[in-house]
Amino acid sequence: MILELVLVTIIGLTFGSFLGVVTKRLPRKESFVLGRSHCPKCGYQIAARDNIPLLSFVLLKGRCRNCRKRISLRYPLLEAATAIVFVAAYLVLRNCWPQGLSVACSFGDSLGVWVYPYLGVILLLTIAIFVIDLEKRIIPDELVFWGLAITCLAFIFGRELPFYGNLSAGFASGLFLLAVHLLTGGRGMGLGDVKYALFAGAFLGLSQALVWLFLAFLTGAAVGAILILLGKTRLKSKIAFGPFLALSFVLTAFYGDQILAWFMTI
Repeated sequence: MILELVLVTIIGLTFGSFLGVVTKRLPRKESFVLGRSHCPKCGYQIAARDNIPLLSFVLLKGRCRNCRKRISLRYPLLEAATAIVFVAAYLVLRNCWPQGLSVACSFGDSLGVWVYPYLGVILLLTIAIFVIDLEKRIIPDELVFWGLAITCLAFIFGRELPFYGNLSAGFASGLFLLAVHLLTGGRGMGLGDVKYALFAGAFLGLSQALVWLFLAFLTGAAVGAILILLGKTRLKSKIAFGPFLALSFVLTAFYGDQILAWFMTI
């Protein structure tokens, strides 16, 4: 068990390092496959020994080897966060029945061992959406439609997954957020959020999509209220909603039944 957790942690850190590149280059329409990583301050091409997730940051004391300028904390934080999410997801999948049948567990029943790479990709896309929308206030179409495409493939090749019902849930979720977008004149919801709902709703299904949307609006309202009270934003200021959708999506995918049960007791 310990060796498995160590392996999952290493995989999470590695993909977290990859996400650091993706989330920087994708909004700029730059290739994240070709080209070596380099220091944004001096352009120094980062050697392999300086590109070990978390470890290189610690050994270099958070500075570029060439120009000694500070390396942004976004990179080690993203690597660590991805590793934590991967480990948490792995633990849920290993203990599905004691914790209740979550959406992630239902995919595990249908896909078998293939659920690990499938959910791994879903989590990477979700983390990328979280980071990019937080920093740039956009949700790239590529991330949404990649997620929707591989989810449709999971429905096609998985056993006893409600393909049409879940697709309907995706369209219903998208239509709901589109209505919010139109009613608020785009101030309360962006079209990127609407597109994201197509994928997330299809993945979750109707009942869990309702939990997801409620949780996203609840956390968004809570954080917005805190920021207003602290004087960090104004009442009419725009706040990126994608991060709340992404965070609530992960929580609902793995703990949706527990969250719903908790809501019912309030």
